Amino acid sequence: MRVPESLARMPRVLQEAVAGADAPRLSRRGPGDTFSLTEQACHLRDLEREGYLVRVRRILSEENPELPGFEGDTVARERDYPSQDARAAARDFAAARNELVALLATVDPAGAARTGRFGGERITLGDLVAMIEAHDRGHREEIEALLQAEAG
Repeated sequence: MRVPESLARMPRVLQEAVAGADAPRLSRRGPGDTFSLTEQACHLRDLEREGYLVRVRRILSEENPELPGFEGDTVARERDYPSQDARAAARDFAAARNELVALLATVDPAGAARTGRFGGERITLGDLVAMIEAHDRGHREEIEALLQAEAG
């Protein structure tokens, strides 16, 4: 399966954003009360490990599985994301994303066409990859907005 370059690039975007940030910058919420950099890192890490990797593995190993959702806002509250280490979360996200990219690179065209059910809809593995890309794009925009707010 052709793995979009943007999937492999997302960990760098996050790591660069948190690398030089001090504690106030890491904890400042974004425009429209979006996640702070720390919350972004934790959310991306947890969704990657508990959402995307699980969904991809299940599509590849089961016949039309029901794929689990991931309640990001609930998880963020329950796990107290603001109290966590943004840099560690970014490193963990990178490791999980590298695992996902490596797994997707092994998928042949028949594997890319395998299906599962998500949110009441039938989706292919290719559809899931497109969903991951769209989710990443939204978080890249939020991270960019955070950084621009800091610079402005």
